[in-house]
Amino acid sequence: MRYNLIRKMDISDGPGVRVSIFLQGCEFHCKNCFNSETWDFNKGNLFTDNTIDTILDIAKEDYIKGLSILGGEPLHPNNILGTIKLAKKFKEVYPNKNIWIWTGYLYENIINKEILKYADVIVDGQYVDELHDFRLKYRGSSNQRVIDIKKTIKNNKVCLYDEN
Repeated sequence: MRYNLIRKMDISDGPGVRVSIFLQGCEFHCKNCFNSETWDFNKGNLFTDNTIDTILDIAKEDYIKGLSILGGEPLHPNNILGTIKLAKKFKEVYPNKNIWIWTGYLYENIINKEILKYADVIVDGQYVDELHDFRLKYRGSSNQRVIDIKKTIKNNKVCLYDEN
């Protein structure tokens, strides 16, 4: 697995100040994707245990509210095991900080369900340029859902994230 970028203080990808990692590689190639530089699986930096350690070190500050995992495509078969490893380690070290994941896959179609043990919120669905709306929070197009994973599992139906 490879990654494109780590942001130490991200305020746009989830609530509060966050650490964000943009993984490398995506096959969806959504029209006018804001992150097309992450499409190529062979570009970027090698994701290693040192990458995880770096993220954990950055996240130690009290003002960091959580981790955002974006892409590229974090749940692609080439990336899912690394995404799970990162999320699991993050939750072990910071059980009170949240994890948000953006994916082009629909929640119902996530193949490796282990990620659901660690994710607090998943923003699902491919970006659709014709449905783009600047007023949307945490997503680019109106077809995408901001899903509260714990509520969804508890209620056995998709429950949307409510910031209040």
